[in-house]
Amino acid sequence: MASTTSLKADYKERIVASLMKEFNYSTPMQVPVLEKIVINQGLGIAVADKKIIETAINELTTITGQKAVATVSKKDISNFKLRKKMPIGVRVTLRHNNMYEFLERLVRVALPRIRDFKGIESKLDGRGNYTLGIQEQIIFPEINIDNITKILGMNITFVTSAKTDEEGYALLKEFGLPFKNIKKD
Repeated sequence: MASTTSLKADYKERIVASLMKEFNYSTPMQVPVLEKIVINQGLGIAVADKKIIETAINELTTITGQKAVATVSKKDISNFKLRKKMPIGVRVTLRHNNMYEFLERLVRVALPRIRDFKGIESKLDGRGNYTLGIQEQIIFPEINIDNITKILGMNITFVTSAKTDEEGYALLKEFGLPFKNIKKD
């Protein structure tokens, strides 16, 4: 692994200056930063098949380069045959260099591999954070399609320090996330 990725250097050199100009910040410390990327897979089907959790942990670890952990249920729900503390999902939180490396691979390699890709939705959560839903894990080149037993989706959440959606959107756009159409609400 390289000590710093090109996206991290790009942020320091180009993106900070661009956002300072756009939002009239007085110091570089006011510019929002990408704090972390959280990748989450909810696997309700794992109630019936325990191997799915192991497979998902291995795949997510391969994709991100960081060990994924199983998430467990908080309570019993008899209708879903769910018991408390049963593994029902997988997640990994990326920060610093791992985060920038993953973001670069996502933007440059994985997203363009989606069939009929026309960009991603530009709806943020109201606090400058963005969640991207992906239908298939096979868009990542690290995953060997021959070894896939089940197509699994995932949510990728970009957590920023932005105060508003507009600032968060501008930051993520500068990082190269291919938003569909630019709309100002």
